[in-house]
Amino acid sequence: MAEYKSFQEGITVNGEAILGLVTALESGQDTRLQILKKHGINPEPGKWYSQQASLDAFKEIASNIGNHTIFMIGKTMFEKAKGPSVDNIKEALGLIDQAYKMNNKGGDVGEYILKDFDEINKTAVMVCRNPYPSEFDRGIITSIVRKFKPKGSLKTDVTLDTTKETRLKGADSC
Repeated sequence: MAEYKSFQEGITVNGEAILGLVTALESGQDTRLQILKKHGINPEPGKWYSQQASLDAFKEIASNIGNHTIFMIGKTMFEKAKGPSVDNIKEALGLIDQAYKMNNKGGDVGEYILKDFDEINKTAVMVCRNPYPSEFDRGIITSIVRKFKPKGSLKTDVTLDTTKETRLKGADSC
């Protein structure tokens, strides 16, 4: 699977998460809401919507507005979407999957796996197996890394490993 394609039919996303797509950034909210409505989504808290329709809207936002907007939306999702409370970087990265599955349901929604965490070298490897854009995932992970960065860290850098399979190249994960 590549970006923007649900792993199966019937997957749904909660309204709060979709509203996060709209309210993530001050500018462009009306445009993003119109794009969602064009794809049959008028997001309301407590309701569930087609994941594929939301992915179609994501794709249109990326195409028409840009991947930087997708990245910025991902950065705000950590604060907007439902999820467990955490207090350290390893726990936060490890719980992305739980938060994701609280906001997407109905079958194989994909997953986020903390594959490697090296506290001494201050590195981590996440495997993001889901249909969302890679830049969205990078935004989510960047937000978490910045919030919980280890003491003494001067910078945070979240990058896509293009030496491995990626959704950008049609794979199921990045």
